[in-house]
Amino acid sequence: MKSKNSITDVSGIEVGHAQDEEALTGCTVILCRKGAVAGVDVRGGAPGTRETDLLNPINLVEKVHAIVLAGGSAFGLDASNGVMRYLEEHKIGFNTGVAKVPIVPSAILYDLAVGRADVRPDSAMGALAAASARDLTASDRPAEGNVGAGTGASVGKMFGTALAMKSGLGTAGMDIGGGVIVGAIVAVNAFGDVVDPKTGEIIAGLRSGKVGPLRVGGKGQFADTLAMMKSPVGRGVLSLASRANTVIGVVATNAKLTKAQATKVAQMAQDGIGRIIRPAHTMLDGDVIFALSIGAKKVDVSIIGAFAAEVMAQAIIRAVKTAKSAGGLPGLSKI
Repeated sequence: MKSKNSITDVSGIEVGHAQDEEALTGCTVILCRKGAVAGVDVRGGAPGTRETDLLNPINLVEKVHAIVLAGGSAFGLDASNGVMRYLEEHKIGFNTGVAKVPIVPSAILYDLAVGRADVRPDSAMGALAAASARDLTASDRPAEGNVGAGTGASVGKMFGTALAMKSGLGTAGMDIGGGVIVGAIVAVNAFGDVVDPKTGEIIAGLRSGKVGPLRVGGKGQFADTLAMMKSPVGRGVLSLASRANTVIGVVATNAKLTKAQATKVAQMAQDGIGRIIRPAHTMLDGDVIFALSIGAKKVDVSIIGAFAAEVMAQAIIRAVKTAKSAGGLPGLSKI
């Protein structure tokens, strides 16, 4: 099968989106109908999650049936209920003997400051996103940019949204040899800046306020969040900076992993965030990465984790490069 350079290169993984383009919020559902071994790593200081405790390797449930990534802050966790309803209707879930209970861990990001704060992903939107996953054909690449959980995402928010940039959702995948696939999908709503891994230059983030249109590679366009954090002004502003930031995503592979190994892969995938977003994993961020194993390929967990970080980094770059201007924030797409 030809690679789509996406998380759906992993057979058995489906992706669906739903969003409100006026309110600038949405949700993304990563479906694994036959179940997937899962792990999670919560790295940021301000996370919003649901059903992550059951992914602890010491706990009973071995497989999940979907992961939900949503905007709307804590309100967005309601989207998971719609996904559960959709899966129940399709007789998918953990068999308790009297009912099948879908296992749907979730993570949210804060996008209430972009678009409308009174509209958030809900149960109906979650069900719509789950149902839309079936619409992709084998050759389709999942939509990116201002879709799903990336609809209201932004980056570079040391001064709130005034000098921030529009971000979005991105995906990437790669064959690491022997038919082993590793893929990632991520909604990028970071406090910090996104940098080009080859040059170290900022490509999206805190703008300097320089007059003139935003240009790819333009000099003096960015204030550099890390540099600002060293200055008296930056340190003073930091206590007032937005605590509304999160990078949430999923990595998946067709390699066979235990829950403990999937957790390790999720931990290593966070390195992709650290390579591309500067700074990352602050107390102002709620970074959460899930890892899914849905296959039987036998590969050392360290190899899977190493490439999980690589595809996560690629997906982050895709998330900002495919984001269109919205909500008064400039985006890189079509600049």
